[in-house]
Amino acid sequence: MKAEQILARPPRVLSQEQREFYFENGYLLLESFVSREWLDRIWEVSNTFIERSRGLSESDTVLALDPQHSAEHPRLRRLIDPTEHHPLYWEYVSQGPLVDVAEDLLGPAFKFHHSKLNFKWSSGGEEIKWHQDIQFYPHTNYGVVAFGLYMSDVDDSMGPMGVIPGSHRGEIHDQYDARDQWVGHISDDAMERVDLNKVKWLTGPAGSVTVHHCRSIHGSLPNMSERSRPLLLQTYTAADALPLTPRATVTRHEGRMIRGEPARWVEFDTDPCQLPPDRSSHPGVTIFSSQNREQSV
Repeated sequence: MKAEQILARPPRVLSQEQREFYFENGYLLLESFVSREWLDRIWEVSNTFIERSRGLSESDTVLALDPQHSAEHPRLRRLIDPTEHHPLYWEYVSQGPLVDVAEDLLGPAFKFHHSKLNFKWSSGGEEIKWHQDIQFYPHTNYGVVAFGLYMSDVDDSMGPMGVIPGSHRGEIHDQYDARDQWVGHISDDAMERVDLNKVKWLTGPAGSVTVHHCRSIHGSLPNMSERSRPLLLQTYTAADALPLTPRATVTRHEGRMIRGEPARWVEFDTDPCQLPPDRSSHPGVTIFSSQNREQSV
């Protein structure tokens, strides 16, 4: 669905100004948008996975661990596909407060694609290098939006998400390295074409929501504070945007309609998109392990 068609519909929760800002800049920050009740429920469940990690010495298909992880001092990178592992996450994704926001930005018919919980642990939680999402999961068009929930208060010392305004309307970059290995980030040479003086660092109290377009260039610095910076992410796609490549893991909920009816016609965008490598035999590879060259595919 084209931006002008979406904007012609009355919004559900966003203002028209917010929607126009998103389509112009490729991102939004909604401060204190998710209630304390939701946050408490999500934290209660998420803490059970942190406790579970104490029994692990290496990453598995559920939990990606930091190299410094130990039973005494757990350090997690990611809870992989949380909607697969507890019904509360699926309730949040399918019925929670961001569903109305997604309709305001994607139109009346959209699907769930995937979710993840990035922990960005305290005292050195890793940076995420500048990248674009769509090369990880190309679709027939760019009606693909990621929503992130800050589960804790986030300030500048905690490695908040940074986004380059307007970059969703620019170049789709190569995310392979000079040896043709997938690294999942934009090279330093290519980043010289990006005006980093424009970066907006998205900070806010617990319950704040980040929204970014699949083509927006974004990343984050290491978390050097004494507090973790968990970010619960979910991605929705317009009903008329079909995936071109399979995800590394098959999940129960991928492709399920959240609102509206399945599309009868697929929409194609004329801008080309880079394809990722086949990761079907490497389900444990994450953006962390790719960017740090711990694993390659």
